[in-house]
Amino acid sequence: QVQLVESGGGLVQAGGSLRLSCAASGRAFSSYSVGWFRQAPGKEREFVAAISWRNGVTTYADSVKGRFTISRDNTRNTYLQMNSLKPEDTAVYYCAASQPFRVITSTLGDFSFWGQGTQVTVSS
Repeated sequence: QVQLVESGGGLVQAGGSLRLSCAASGRAFSSYSVGWFRQAPGKEREFVAAISWRNGVTTYADSVKGRFTISRDNTRNTYLQMNSLKPEDTAVYYCAASQPFRVITSTLGDFSFWGQGTQVTVSS
C-alpha cells in the first residue's frame, strides 16, 4: 500500500512558477511509476506528467510540455516544477502512483494510489 501527500500549491500570477511536491510512504516506492494529474472545476481529471520507476523516462501532456518538469529523488519524493504558469493551469493537482513495475503511462485508470490534491490558482 502506498500513501501520497501533495504540497506546494498556492496562488501565483500568470508567468510565475510553483513547485509541487509529492511525499510517499510505503515499501519499495522506487518500483512505482508516478504521475501528476489535474482537475479544474466542471472538468474531468486530466493527465499532466509522469515519470517511470525504471529509468526516469518522462512524458508530458502537450499543454504543459516545455513549461513543466517532473522529477523524483532517490527516496520517496516526486516533484512537479511549473514555470510560465497560465490562468488555464488553475486546478487541483493530484499525485498518483501505479502498481509496481508498470510501464510509464498517461492513462488515469492505470494509477492505483492517489493523494488528496493541492490547489493551484493562477491569476491573470
